[in-house]
Amino acid sequence: MFVYDVHVDRVARVLKTARRYLTWVQNSVLEGELTAAQFERLQDELKKIIDPEEDALLFYVLRSAGDVRRRKLGREKAETAFFL
Repeated sequence: MFVYDVHVDRVARVLKTARRYLTWVQNSVLEGELTAAQFERLQDELKKIIDPEEDALLFYVLRSAGDVRRRKLGREKAETAFFL
């Protein structure tokens, strides 16, 4: 799972970059399954966009897809079966 809080000037670029790798499920929240190489590329691309003094990116890395429990209430932006 990837969660971000970035300055409004960079939101669109962060979202566009992350959507090339992950599924957008909520405002500022994406999820998906990545290889180690994809994860490194995503981080490298995002580092070029953000201002580390102003912006915050959080990656939740799960050790096993079998350990994931996901509950939702209300509408969902996209269906996904994969988790980062």
